[in-house]
Amino acid sequence: MSAAALVEIKRLQLARELGLVDKDVAVPMSIFWQIPQYFLLGAAEVFTCIGQLEFFYDQSPDAMRSLCSALSLLTTSLGNYLSSFILTLVTYFTTMGGKTGWIPDNLNEGHLDYFFWLLAGLSFLNMLVYIVCAKKYKQKKAS
Repeated sequence: MSAAALVEIKRLQLARELGLVDKDVAVPMSIFWQIPQYFLLGAAEVFTCIGQLEFFYDQSPDAMRSLCSALSLLTTSLGNYLSSFILTLVTYFTTMGGKTGWIPDNLNEGHLDYFFWLLAGLSFLNMLVYIVCAKKYKQKKAS
């Protein structure tokens, strides 16, 4: 999310320099600016999925391995619903009083970068909660 925020800052800066802020047109910026964020997101997804499967098969009881894999997919779907809820909240609170908001129809007028920074901050808080839970976790003894 931080990489996406930095790219969005660059895109908004380019839109201001070219006078495109009030116009509903695309900013002439190469699509290749998105490579770092997609690379990071893809790598994180791969490591997370493999780590989850390895954890479930190693640490869960034999009879619950399939259930744990299913619960892993359930958490993904719940995360998508949570993402939609966060987007709805951000839209509601940033458009109060007739303001443009962070995510308007014309992205050149908005601040999508603020939304990405918010998601980066929430991800950081999530990582802190994960670290606390991971420190308290007791491994299953090898059988």
